[in-house]
Amino acid sequence: MKNNAIYVMASLLLLVVSACSNDSEDDLIDQMQDPDPITYIDDVKAIIDNNCNNCHSDPPTNGAPIALVTYAQVKNSAENGSLISRIQRQVGESGAMPLGGPRLPQSLIDVVVQWQTNGFVEN
Repeated sequence: MKNNAIYVMASLLLLVVSACSNDSEDDLIDQMQDPDPITYIDDVKAIIDNNCNNCHSDPPTNGAPIALVTYAQVKNSAENGSLISRIQRQVGESGAMPLGGPRLPQSLIDVVVQWQTNGFVEN
């Protein structure tokens, strides 16, 4: 009887150990990567068109100093720090955009920031 108990315990231990997975580090990293990287055409353009082009059209209106109509214009504004800095400001803070508020939802700001982090992918 004692031998049966040892046999059962050893079998259970073997079952538990063999059920463990040994994923490689590469497998874990691949699962964490975003399958659809943020691009200007697919993600950022709509944010700019819907929230900025009332004033930042071509030609700019309402005192806007620059147009944000093309990929190059938006990328340039993001590269020089102006675009992201201004959309991240709180309503009422000097230079906050969109002018007069409301502030963009944080999720949209995060898309623009991630686009910059990813290297300004166009499409």
